[in-house]
Amino acid sequence: MNHPGRSRALLLACALAASVGVPAQTVYKSVGPDGRIVYSDQPPTAGKLQKTMKFELASSALPAPAASYMEQFRKTHPAGAPVAGAGKGVTLYSAVWCGYCKQAKAWLVGHGVAYTNVDIDAPGGTAALAQASGGGGGVPVLVVDGHTLDGFSAGAYDAAFTGRP
Repeated sequence: MNHPGRSRALLLACALAASVGVPAQTVYKSVGPDGRIVYSDQPPTAGKLQKTMKFELASSALPAPAASYMEQFRKTHPAGAPVAGAGKGVTLYSAVWCGYCKQAKAWLVGHGVAYTNVDIDAPGGTAALAQASGGGGGVPVLVVDGHTLDGFSAGAYDAAFTGRP
């Protein structure tokens, strides 16, 4: 039996799923002046670039109120401004409804990485995300020693933690 309403709903769901973007994330591997290997989301200013790695990181889109807040935050805060709390440590900005966030948490736990989790749906969570991220528009966002990864891929997380104490 043919159900035109069900077919349209399935088609709409597939179109919506296909429209979710997968942001690209670039990781640079370089040798610092002291001879140590450095992985960063910024090209090296000193030292020799060894490799540029581009990852397609999957993320879940933010709900409309959070996306609106992020847009307002970007308008009132200049890009590159110092971020409160950025520095040493690992912070994951996530949401309980986000499947990629669950994968990111599983990766961190599976690799024994101590991290602070910030739920963007908790009071102050969206504001913290806006301060920490460049406003990629999705979660998860991982900040490792001041470097930001928007989205999740095991390869990008592997690269971010290689050589980190």
